[in-house]
Amino acid sequence: MHRWHARRATRARPATGFVSQPEPRTIGTFARGRQLLAGNYLFAGHLVEAQGTTLWDVPPPDQMWQEETQGCVWLDDLAAVGDPRTRDLAAKWVWAWIDAYGQGTGPGWTPDLTGRRIIRWIHHALFLLRGQDAEASEAFYRTLAHQAIFLSRRWHTTTPGLPRFEALTGLLYAGLSLEGMEAQVAPAVKALAKECRTQVDAQGGIPTRNPEELLEVFTLLSWAAAALSESGQPVDPDHQAAIERIAPTLRTLRHADGGLARFHGGGRGLDGRLDGALAASGVKERMPDGLSMGYARLSAGRTSVIVDAAPPPNGKASGNGHASTLALELTSGRRPLVVNCGSGAVFGSDWRRAGRATPSHSTLSLEGYSSSRLAPRAGREELLDAMPNRVPVQISQAPDGIRFEGGHDGYGRTHGLTHARTLELTFDGRGMAGEDLLVALEGADKQRFDKAMDRVTLQGIPFQIRFHLHPEVDATVDMGGSAISLALKSGELWVFRHDGTLQMALEPSVYLEKGRLKPRATKQIVLSGRAMDYATRIRWSLAKAQDTPISVRDLNREELDLT
Repeated sequence: MHRWHARRATRARPATGFVSQPEPRTIGTFARGRQLLAGNYLFAGHLVEAQGTTLWDVPPPDQMWQEETQGCVWLDDLAAVGDPRTRDLAAKWVWAWIDAYGQGTGPGWTPDLTGRRIIRWIHHALFLLRGQDAEASEAFYRTLAHQAIFLSRRWHTTTPGLPRFEALTGLLYAGLSLEGMEAQVAPAVKALAKECRTQVDAQGGIPTRNPEELLEVFTLLSWAAAALSESGQPVDPDHQAAIERIAPTLRTLRHADGGLARFHGGGRGLDGRLDGALAASGVKERMPDGLSMGYARLSAGRTSVIVDAAPPPNGKASGNGHASTLALELTSGRRPLVVNCGSGAVFGSDWRRAGRATPSHSTLSLEGYSSSRLAPRAGREELLDAMPNRVPVQISQAPDGIRFEGGHDGYGRTHGLTHARTLELTFDGRGMAGEDLLVALEGADKQRFDKAMDRVTLQGIPFQIRFHLHPEVDATVDMGGSAISLALKSGELWVFRHDGTLQMALEPSVYLEKGRLKPRATKQIVLSGRAMDYATRIRWSLAKAQDTPISVRDLNREELDLT
């Protein structure tokens, strides 16, 4: 159906030029631009070396590669270099796209990809059109107009959320910028306002609970608002209100190093994108104490802790959700310390599935189980099912800092157990005390626990508490094995300890992130034990030892000045 509308759109009257042109606000990466110029095409976790070969002549390794290339976000990277060679390459690829797909054919004719592509073409039009003859310019404007007409007819078929925001922002850009497209502005403004009302909740969150996706939505809304203002047109109140709700939430989800918390399929975000978007919005407010999009933030000194403190996304929004309830991330200054493995989607279906499981997050899991299970459905995605129904949370002042208390019943159906977690961060940010509790609360829970114990012949329910470490953390088990020293590149030294009731080990882990060919090797701290009774309590701590740059191997436990 999309292809029929795409071909039909190409028969419409084309635009002949720009009425106005929004400023190029998209941020690219200089290094990636140079990489593309050298013929190293890295998209969706696949590297193809094809210098001198047009991007569209490279057989796409998978659908994600197609989506990344067809959206033309690579224009941001080439424009970040901005020299004549990259401009020539960008123009070569754009006009090759026009020749190959401009008649409404090919995989790029979906509303969300078309919106993404229109935004980049308009942002970088001056970069692309410099030195082009009249025939090439006419083809550029004609194809832009055809894509705008296609969007005007098909944007409503996109999935609500980021795909629809991309489609509508692209349509609005086209309506404001291209001659003859003015009639598209009012419908796009009205539709954007409706999406803001229905997709951005009172906490400034979106149904997927993906922080990076929230940043992308926020960025699109900010671009659209700026384009309207520059054209002398008002921003709809619902549109502006959504921007004002999202900005404080993004501040809550930002770690001390400026990166986003990596939950529910999201990454840290492109360098500079978050700070740039927040500055451009002009919104200065911060979220009051409490949850933001289901996340809790503890912050003191140079330390930030972000906790997933709500059930995973449900319904259609759960297609990329993770079983990460009560998982934490901790960053000290500019250095991430405790992380989650992240999304493995760019490395294939097996890594994607592994990254969504509870053991890939810094929290407690029962051996062989996740706090939410994956239920397969038709298509390439799986939905989270049997998720926690109750996730009570309280944030309060502790005697020497701030306290987070939360729990979830994700293991109630299978084992009758509730997982409760307490975190206390000191006022100076130099230490955090943690407690994890597995407890059977009600009579029915105790019966389920007894049945689970019978299945393991009364040997106890095995569990692990994991703390995945960033790849740049140098972890060493101290003498005696009762503590683990964690050295950061900044010279900071943190020490992990526990109450001695469990086995502690330093095991291999992975750090999954976009823009790389394979997962990065790292380590994880694993506390292992068995729940033998209706209540099992585990205490642990992370404390900063000293800030002097020094190798972990040069320190003895007795020299550590824990505060």
